[in-house]
Amino acid sequence: MTNFVVKTLANAGALAVAIALLDGITLDDGSSLGRRVVTLILVALVFGLVNLIVKPVVKLLSIPLFILTLGLFTLVVNALMLLLTSWLAEQFHLSFHVDGFWTAVLGGLIISVVSWALNVALPDKD
Repeated sequence: MTNFVVKTLANAGALAVAIALLDGITLDDGSSLGRRVVTLILVALVFGLVNLIVKPVVKLLSIPLFILTLGLFTLVVNALMLLLTSWLAEQFHLSFHVDGFWTAVLGGLIISVVSWALNVALPDKD
């Protein structure tokens, strides 16, 4: 259970950094800080579920593209997962939005690096 909480907090932190750095990724919940934090954590949960359920299937189906591009196709997969998270957040009436594919590529790269760094820094014992 602790590992799940740590990964969710790392995802929330990584999403917050991407929102802060990129104009095309927004969290438009204009109300209180507490509401924004709750929305960010809910978006992090959606992002984690997308990465847990959808991403392995997409990676499996695109193995030839990973080989052909020497792994650079990972950037495209991460961007698609971020766009899917944006779409799902909209369906759940969460105020998270990603504007376009190239913003998602850059956002996915930022989220991957920050999430990796946070997962290294935070404890992960169950």
